[in-house]
Amino acid sequence: MSSERSIETTGDSVEEAISKGLAELGGVSPTDVIVEVLEEPSRGMFGLGARPARVRLQLFRTQAASASTPASAPIADDEPDEDDEQPVSTKPSRQPEESFSAEVDEDEGVSLLEEMQEITDESLIDEDVRVAKVVLGELLERMQILRPEIIVRRAINSQDGEADPWLLDITGPNLNSLIGRRGETLNALQYITRLISSRELQHRANIVVDAAGYKAKRSRMLHDLALRMADQASRTKRTVALEPMPPYERRIVHMALRSREDVQTKSVGEGNSRKVTIVPR
Repeated sequence: MSSERSIETTGDSVEEAISKGLAELGGVSPTDVIVEVLEEPSRGMFGLGARPARVRLQLFRTQAASASTPASAPIADDEPDEDDEQPVSTKPSRQPEESFSAEVDEDEGVSLLEEMQEITDESLIDEDVRVAKVVLGELLERMQILRPEIIVRRAINSQDGEADPWLLDITGPNLNSLIGRRGETLNALQYITRLISSRELQHRANIVVDAAGYKAKRSRMLHDLALRMADQASRTKRTVALEPMPPYERRIVHMALRSREDVQTKSVGEGNSRKVTIVPR
């Protein structure tokens, strides 16, 4: 089961406010919360009009979460380092054998927002999924994950069979170590699964790997967060900055707000500090 709780805290800096909030929530790890930066700190002029940083922390736990967050395995760069403000869908194409790509799909986060249906009829599962499922099963065995089950899912309302990736959802006990901090271990597992499957198939395998529904749930939470913060930015006429996120999570925010006429989104920062800002038009 999941539990959610939201609190607001202040501090001389955003980092201090976040630390206070984590302590108030019972000493949880940063990976257990979604952080909303409500107000950046301001020193004012000559000490007058100074404002502390103000943040909101929403407790986020999955079935696989525990009170402590395990150290995650080193992760390969699973995300393309490109402008993620204008996502462009790419379809699988045949490439030379040594140049297959295992990049994350531009619309991966959006597809996970749709209701996913378990596919049990083998005749409805294509070769890419069968190969990826075998590859993933062997990787889990080598990782000594106890009694995992791999469930094949796909969006119920899929309009284009090539547009939506297949989802391999891993279920079983004690999957927290498989998810890792902010899903980093899970992303690394997806990267390796795609890479091996693509080489085996001789074309790009469009597969998403999830565990205990972690990615699907976080995608929905980020989508709702984007809408709520856009309303705030539009109402207050002030830019709202979200917490730093990996590329595919930033795309969820960009895609959620791309049709809004009252706000626009921009990614700012570098590397692990890159985050989305919501700017009123």
